[in-house]
Amino acid sequence: MLIGKVTKGLAVAAALSAAGWTDALAQEGTLKFGLCFDLSKSYTFVSPQVAQAAQDLAALTNIKGGIEGHKVEIVVQDHGNEPQRGIECYERLKRDGVFVFDMLSTPVSIAVLPRIMKDKNILMQSSVGRGDAVDGSVFTQIFPVGATYWGQAANDIAYIKQQRSGDLKGAKVGFIYLDYPFGQEPIGVLKTLAEREGFELKLYPVPLPGSDQTSAWTQVRRDRPDFMISWLLAGGHVVAAKEMKRNGYQIEKYISVNWLNEVDIANIGPDVAKGIKRGTNVVGGQDVPIIKEIMAELYAKGKGSGPEKNLKDVYYNLGLANYSVAFQAARNAVKQAGWPVTAASMKVGYESLKDFDANGLLAPVTVTAQDHGGGGKTRIEMWDGQKWVPQTGWLADYQDLIWQIVKTSSSGFKAE
Repeated sequence: MLIGKVTKGLAVAAALSAAGWTDALAQEGTLKFGLCFDLSKSYTFVSPQVAQAAQDLAALTNIKGGIEGHKVEIVVQDHGNEPQRGIECYERLKRDGVFVFDMLSTPVSIAVLPRIMKDKNILMQSSVGRGDAVDGSVFTQIFPVGATYWGQAANDIAYIKQQRSGDLKGAKVGFIYLDYPFGQEPIGVLKTLAEREGFELKLYPVPLPGSDQTSAWTQVRRDRPDFMISWLLAGGHVVAAKEMKRNGYQIEKYISVNWLNEVDIANIGPDVAKGIKRGTNVVGGQDVPIIKEIMAELYAKGKGSGPEKNLKDVYYNLGLANYSVAFQAARNAVKQAGWPVTAASMKVGYESLKDFDANGLLAPVTVTAQDHGGGGKTRIEMWDGQKWVPQTGWLADYQDLIWQIVKTSSSGFKAE
């Protein structure tokens, strides 16, 4: 037995010397993550940065020995934000041995979810998809780690309540949103919160792609809501900023969903955007150890996976956070169940995450078999003309109400 171990050790050493550590990892097997992303239509403002971050983190991980000695690979394909193409991407990658998937699209995630459940594979669903998927007792294979849209919206209301000295009675809160599944997702939560807190909720739907907001903001001018919560995307915020100026609405009262980044600020104008706010579940900027390490080990050596300018984008940080969580779940899986990682062991790996901060990019999350969201904290940030400045600590408000809604909604889900 000892001789066998020594011989194997010499063989591994020879492989490392002759072919390099990465090649040796490949010989030991590869864990693949399937990224079926929208790289051509609605989500092009975020998908490239998230994919690049995932690929960079995989490259850095492999340089440092892989996931418990095993190579990790990121496979990226385009679904164009079309549910049917997303399903086709899922089936194609599944045949290639992929069992961990990320769709980064609410309509595509919703379309693929029943198949993931039936096949008992794993769906990463951070920042998109069904809000009730945090219920791990029902959605056993779905992991929306971080803040769902429901949690984000609730935290926005908590911030507005704070600004009104703890009293929302008589307040008027506007909700401007893209009129399709992504934008509609928080409406139920907002209506329930309006009933509980006694504020008036005004809804302003905007047709896709979000470029025509004239009628919505004309109505806003008439209604004069105290705050506006926005579920728009990318260029939609630029249009909204112009409409706010035209209609005399203060940009300081505008609170965006997390899909508002540095590119949008540049397009609005850094000075014009001063005072605009967003909810976010990740730490922005480059002053994060994992980003500094990626810059030193990859980009300084010409080995980055994409444009270096993307490392200044909060969506790159989002990608790093999501895949830091996924890779840690995989490490947990190997430690607990050995190699190869399977969908079943990956599930347990996710459900073993405790106080994990995703390399300093998230408020610590603890995932359990019952709670696949891990706490779902966000904070409100304000653009001060040069940078994003936190206005709150990490929030996870109205959790009792959120979970009541989650349980009511998830009880209606029937697996195929």
